[in-house]
Amino acid sequence: MTDNLRLNNNPAVNDYPADHPIFTRDVLPDTWDACDGLGRILPGHGQTGDVRKDKYVGIFYWTWHCAHAKSTDPHNVTEILAKYPEALCDLEHPAWGRKQAPHHWNEPLFGYYNTIDKWVLRRHAEMLADAGVDVVIFDNTNGTMTWRESYTMLLEAFAEARADGVKTPQISFILPFFDEKLAAIQLRDLYTDLYRPEKHPDLWFFWKGKPLIMAMPDGLDAADPLDAEIRDFFTFRPGQPSYVVGQTRPDHWGWLSVYPQKVYRNADGSPEQITVGVAQNHSAELGLTAMNGVNVFGRTYTSKGYDTRANAVLYGANLAEQFEYALEVDPEFIFVTGWNEWVAGRFEHWQGVDNAFPDQFNDYFSRDIEPSKGQLKDHYYYQLVSYIRRFKGTRSLPAASAPVTIDSTEQWNAVEPTYYAYRGNTGTRDCDGYLTTHYVNTSGRNDIVAAKVARDSENVYFYVECADDITPSDDPCWMRLLLDTGCAGDSWEGISFILNRTKAGMLERSTGGWNWEEVGKVSMNVTGNTLTVTVPRSMLGLDKGGFTLRFKWADNNLADGDILDLYQYGDAAPGGRFMYRYEAND
Repeated sequence: MTDNLRLNNNPAVNDYPADHPIFTRDVLPDTWDACDGLGRILPGHGQTGDVRKDKYVGIFYWTWHCAHAKSTDPHNVTEILAKYPEALCDLEHPAWGRKQAPHHWNEPLFGYYNTIDKWVLRRHAEMLADAGVDVVIFDNTNGTMTWRESYTMLLEAFAEARADGVKTPQISFILPFFDEKLAAIQLRDLYTDLYRPEKHPDLWFFWKGKPLIMAMPDGLDAADPLDAEIRDFFTFRPGQPSYVVGQTRPDHWGWLSVYPQKVYRNADGSPEQITVGVAQNHSAELGLTAMNGVNVFGRTYTSKGYDTRANAVLYGANLAEQFEYALEVDPEFIFVTGWNEWVAGRFEHWQGVDNAFPDQFNDYFSRDIEPSKGQLKDHYYYQLVSYIRRFKGTRSLPAASAPVTIDSTEQWNAVEPTYYAYRGNTGTRDCDGYLTTHYVNTSGRNDIVAAKVARDSENVYFYVECADDITPSDDPCWMRLLLDTGCAGDSWEGISFILNRTKAGMLERSTGGWNWEEVGKVSMNVTGNTLTVTVPRSMLGLDKGGFTLRFKWADNNLADGDILDLYQYGDAAPGGRFMYRYEAND
């Protein structure tokens, strides 16, 4: 191993020493399994092939909530229209917020948060890292606003996450589309505040040898020393605002397009960049229009017509069609819109629509992937993960060491692989959200940092390690082991067994959903910060040959069987619906 390893093929500013936690505690998220709430299984190495060189994914990210949260109380369009359907065409209906004020299309899973909420930013860092996103691109397309307070907090949160082993995305910005003078003001602001002082340079995303910025350099004065320095510092890729026009200058990149998306090419004609969108505020009749217009290209739209299946909005037909085309084009870079815009202003009239919501409206007509508390839950997140894996490839599963009968803690030292989990993510949340909201979360307890599995002809052995001494076993929702053996039978969210749900040491089997029957008591031992478990193969329905096991550990969550708890409460290793995969090829 070399003295320094780099996260991608960019210049040395992105290099880390070989003993950095990103490498020494690599959690290998691209080897994890997951079954989403719609029954879709993530592709593994057998379906994706090896990791492909020089393939990158960026996602549009909004830092503006730091400003909106200080002046606006939450207004949820989906909830308003469910209660007051007549409000749709009534500009003056009292259920709406003030005109032009931000309205949420639905409530985010983490609440109506402010983007200076470091607790939320840490979860974004982990979720985007686990998905395989390489860069978040901040929306600075509005005037001269750079949302400095927000990006500064995000950089701090991402830096702390990296020190805990999270391979967070790097960062970049997209500046105003049309006004080169406004872009120049922002360029000077960002350069003097962030880039020239070299704040968090390891978090900058480089492209073609220099930090990437999606901006026009045309408004900079080549005769001015500072402007000349800025011109030379960045790789510029100005954003094309149109959804239908495509590349009109050689350095253009897109941010959103209708299908088939426009391809942005290198000088030699090879595809450099393409966009993928969840939905587009566009219709065949009007072109650009408000999201609550007629025949808008929402989440269920495809070029062959709208997906009319039951619950079609959950399946992301628009996103799927665009991603399939992007895979066909196979560029160097895919730009996804988007992660967490959440809000749109409300206007009396905009692009042919009255009481108009330009960019976001409701569950059907919105373009965020971040999980919500509404019906969309986390379905789009795993759809994103699936397509990123198909685009970038994945690593093969680490091989399991030979069978061994575990009689002592010391024997675990020779067991492979080690399934690492992120350290340092059980901190307290205590932060204002949008006006009238404040969020407190003190559920972090046992910080799970590593796990192992071993087996012999009679038993399967489990080991889990926490950052500090494990709390007493009579704590509520204490150190649960969730298992799936792949055997036919009932399950809860694809999980067939759970340990420690009702009492320490009791293994239960799902009888369908969050309903469980006792299988039997198993042997457990807690020593300081480690917990070991011995489960007879017979309890899991495993014979004496090889087997595949999916598992995870969870602490202080899942009180009522809501799998979305795994993002919000206590700790889960791995996070969300992800599960470690163990293959015993005996």
